[in-house]
Amino acid sequence: MQKITRAIISVSDKEGISDFAKGLSDLGIEILSTGGTAKKLRDEGIEVTDISDYTGSPEILGGRVKTLHPKLHGGILALRDDSSHKQQMEDNDIEPIDLVVVNLYPFEEVIKKETTDLAEAIENIDIGGPTMLRAAAKNYKYITLITHAEDYGSVLEELNKEGGSVSSETNFRLAVKAFSYVARYDAAISNYLGAVTNDGARAKFPESLTIHMDKRMKLRYGENPHQEGSFYVESDIDRPCISNSIQLQGKELSLNNIYDTDAALEAVKDYQETACVVVKHNNPCGVATDEKVVEAFLKAKACDPVSSFGGIVAFNREVDEATAKELASMFLEVIIAPGYSDKALEVLAEKGNLRVMKTPPLDKGVKTGLDYKKVVGGALVQDRDTGIENDFNEMRVETKRQPTDEELSALKFAWKVCKHVKSNAIVFANDGQTVGIGAGQMSRVDSVKIATIKADLPTKGAVLASDAFFPFRDGIDEAAKAGITAIVQPGGSIRDNDIIEACDEHDIAMVFTGFRHFKH
Repeated sequence: MQKITRAIISVSDKEGISDFAKGLSDLGIEILSTGGTAKKLRDEGIEVTDISDYTGSPEILGGRVKTLHPKLHGGILALRDDSSHKQQMEDNDIEPIDLVVVNLYPFEEVIKKETTDLAEAIENIDIGGPTMLRAAAKNYKYITLITHAEDYGSVLEELNKEGGSVSSETNFRLAVKAFSYVARYDAAISNYLGAVTNDGARAKFPESLTIHMDKRMKLRYGENPHQEGSFYVESDIDRPCISNSIQLQGKELSLNNIYDTDAALEAVKDYQETACVVVKHNNPCGVATDEKVVEAFLKAKACDPVSSFGGIVAFNREVDEATAKELASMFLEVIIAPGYSDKALEVLAEKGNLRVMKTPPLDKGVKTGLDYKKVVGGALVQDRDTGIENDFNEMRVETKRQPTDEELSALKFAWKVCKHVKSNAIVFANDGQTVGIGAGQMSRVDSVKIATIKADLPTKGAVLASDAFFPFRDGIDEAAKAGITAIVQPGGSIRDNDIIEACDEHDIAMVFTGFRHFKH
């Protein structure tokens, strides 16, 4: 273990740095620092040597050049057990630097601001910082490197425990973390510059795209036991989702659990009123709204109680004791909600294997962003499918019969469900409750038939939502057999007139939204 005698501290994020530097100083470790960091430490009464005094070279070019100096990088990169390195250090008056504490200019935060122009973004590209980080990480056998305030405490504790030394295991872990930190930083710069023009305009899709994610957990296996798997998440996620939810109890999440829970949560987020979504194999098998959380769950389950067994249940409201008792009365894989009452958690705790997840508040964060679909050798990138609240703003009633107010309310409800069902998607619903769901079929008429078969509630008087247009009237005829009274669909088929005529024959009201919601 290498004893630490000299440290360089140069941080943009100064959270916790004063206490850490004081701890180093108390151990007799010499501290070198730059500009604002040096001033802050001096103001806290900590003895600091300015980098410019140490190197004998002033900061120049408005601070663009301050740490790019052989005396610093030689002290960081030198191999301590290499005699030629030792001799060159002695010949060039270079002292070893054993601890590097660096974090970078806040480039990502700067480019998030709508007012940021290209010039400002460029000025927030750190040069010296990444260079020091890469140098220190490369020489981790002899250098301790810290990039995040969360590591100050553990390193200081180890220094005190080990007489001023840090283990090689700790150094390696911190070096890997630093390389990941720099990679993310460079990815942000590349993605930004690849989408920006000289006049500052920003395209949505850069010429090259680098995605940086951190491993959240190693999974027991992938989709099947013979496949390995892990769960990676984006850094600093700015919207409530499965990736920033926390697990309160239960068995370890599987890959399929995570995938299905994501589907359930994203569906329930589309509702402003109290809602519940039950998902099985990545498709909703029951969705309902009600003033009471427990009634929303019971109504959702009633759509397809067989498929609800072993399902994933998502809520957009806090789960209360009454709801928890109903949930605990059946076998479920995962429950996810923005909160739970204390009594609810006591009830759910009796189901030790049940995975209970808590999301951040659902009204926080952006609702836009990009959606990624992986294919072998590449990826498809698109806008997320949002904005469904506005789909009925320019709806057109195409049939002789207008939908009643009750039917229109049911159509709006069913339309939101349909967006989250795999194509070809057909949803039968009453106002606030799904009745039957036909998902993922190769022909739309088969989806209508399956929705009829799957319906555990009466279909007569229900409405129908279709994620895309009907190519033939056979789907309408099947819907009429089931007793459907109103339909919502995007429209746009070359046979729309045939579809409208079929609806008129069956006295079915039909509206076109002009929006399609395929989900492959």
